[in-house]
Amino acid sequence: MTGRTYEVRTYGCQMNVHDSERLAGLLEDAGYRQPVDGADPDVVVFNTCAVRENADNRLYGNLGQLVPVKKAHPGMQIAVGGCLAQKDQATILDRAPWVDVVFGTHNIGSLPTLLERARVEQESQVELLEALAVFPSTLPTRRESAYRAWVSVSVGCNNTCTFCIVPSLRGKERDRRPGDILREVEMLVADGVLEVTLLGQNVNSYGVEFGDTRAFGKLLRACGDVGGLERVRFTSPHPRDFTDDVIEAMAETDNVMPSLHMPLQSGSDRVLKEMRRSYRADKFLGIIERVRAAMPSAAITTDVIVGFPGETEDDFAQTLDVVRAARFAGAFTFQYSKRPGTPAADLPGQVPSDVVAQRYERLVAVVEDVAWEQNKTAVGTPVEVLVAEGEGRKDRATHRLSGRARDNRLVHLAPCDARPGDVVEACVTYAAPHHLVADQIVAVRRTRGGDAWQSSQETAPVTGVPLGMPAMRPA
Repeated sequence: MTGRTYEVRTYGCQMNVHDSERLAGLLEDAGYRQPVDGADPDVVVFNTCAVRENADNRLYGNLGQLVPVKKAHPGMQIAVGGCLAQKDQATILDRAPWVDVVFGTHNIGSLPTLLERARVEQESQVELLEALAVFPSTLPTRRESAYRAWVSVSVGCNNTCTFCIVPSLRGKERDRRPGDILREVEMLVADGVLEVTLLGQNVNSYGVEFGDTRAFGKLLRACGDVGGLERVRFTSPHPRDFTDDVIEAMAETDNVMPSLHMPLQSGSDRVLKEMRRSYRADKFLGIIERVRAAMPSAAITTDVIVGFPGETEDDFAQTLDVVRAARFAGAFTFQYSKRPGTPAADLPGQVPSDVVAQRYERLVAVVEDVAWEQNKTAVGTPVEVLVAEGEGRKDRATHRLSGRARDNRLVHLAPCDARPGDVVEACVTYAAPHHLVADQIVAVRRTRGGDAWQSSQETAPVTGVPLGMPAMRPA
């Protein structure tokens, strides 16, 4: 098996991206390597998402494209994991019998063993557990970035949003112990990481499993004591569980960034009730008001769904009103589509697709107008940018660099000698709806993160975090 090559194809949320880093680490720990440019891999792993209605069509279309490749490549294996695998299970082999391995969200650590078993027995292997046995952060990792890292604080979800299938696929919320999380953060920092993003499906309900409702605020403050850790972010919080102690921890902890991504989904109280989102527009706006009072420079982003079953023109207008009132720096906007297996899929009043599309265009226009107005206020102000590799648009003619400001806004920089992972201080000279331009470079600070990136160009080590088997909880 040593010397075989692999490719992981990822669909979906940040949790899937983080899982894919674990899958890559597991495979490299088992002797697999990434293929040279242009070569077909010996193993293709699909880490799937089941959130969107057409997720299965996308998967099976991609699987179909691999049939002739596999026939021309004796010994090639295909594995399907993630949320869609957990949902469809053995159905995948009925529709795509050329798949060699199917595994779920609770047993990503089994992938190397399942691949070897399928290879030896010349028979497809299906293994899906109904509950998590080992927290994924105990597994080896091949990180995508040398200077930024994801850190899971929880897996699963206890919410029952009618449009979401995640709880049935990733299970009930399981919490890691704070000591295990901080030990992972410290090891990442020792490895050159400057920025960590704490991950959970409902990150600010962290602590529910071990009975501490203020655990997430305490965790943010504890991250502030990790020497060398320059930036801490988190995603995604639920408005229901967003408490003032978290706002205070954000404002009072120097390395916790003044950025917040908090899903709104709808500005209509009636639609929020149908979605089983346990807050209303006034509560949402109240949280934003308190965040801005504590951190006036905070950039706030959100998620919005257009065309939820039963949404009227008045409901949609209320959403636009909240978007304007919240002054979002940006938003991930979605046209509602049926998620098989969710209560909303069977609700009456499904909105015609042409109406959904028209409302979506109107929403995007308002979001962009609001974001542009927010970005214009940054012109002439200083900005600290963590330079990133492959972040946003690249202008080959001007050789601009790109990265993220402390408030997570995308910034394009004038050419300078910074490396990915270094920090640039600059002055904002131009604002667009989705990015800032900072052509006045003030200073470039070489960092451990830049050193780590430079080293990673020569070798991409697999890092393991020996945390034993910590307690688990929702994502």
